[in-house]
Amino acid sequence: MNWFCLHTRPLKEAHVESYCRETLGVETYFPRLKEHRTIRRVRREVTSALFPRYLFAKIDLATSYRAVRYAPEVINLVHAGDAPAIVSDALVDELRAWAGNEVDRTTLVPSFRPGDAVQVVQGPMQGVSAVILRASDANDRVTVLLSLLQHGVQVTISRAQLERLPAVA
Repeated sequence: MNWFCLHTRPLKEAHVESYCRETLGVETYFPRLKEHRTIRRVRREVTSALFPRYLFAKIDLATSYRAVRYAPEVINLVHAGDAPAIVSDALVDELRAWAGNEVDRTTLVPSFRPGDAVQVVQGPMQGVSAVILRASDANDRVTVLLSLLQHGVQVTISRAQLERLPAVA
């Protein structure tokens, strides 16, 4: 028995995982990610697939291929050439160690305080150093002071675009 990757219809990963596990008796792994998102100005914790439209199933191709391949909401098994691609046990174990099994990993939004030194790691200002001016844990955005061309510029930016700089001793 080997691990294979199943390709599902959009937003049907949980349904396929449940069907394969409960109806077919197949061992599955469906890594999910909890994250904080602002939806219509309300901050919520949302659980979504770590790999949208994909999940893993441990099957014996000789006995379970057709049942899994033609399960409701499954598009196909991921192939490498003409044969379904085998996913290594080590990769699934590594994903389980990182993302977990039951209540999967929550993305940790770094908590910044005024005066923290940060660096922009995404977006058009990538690579620029800044200092946090205002931050609230209830808000996804923070105000930073950028040092551009010897002038201080205040910018409001998403926390996800920032990374804390190591403290200088």
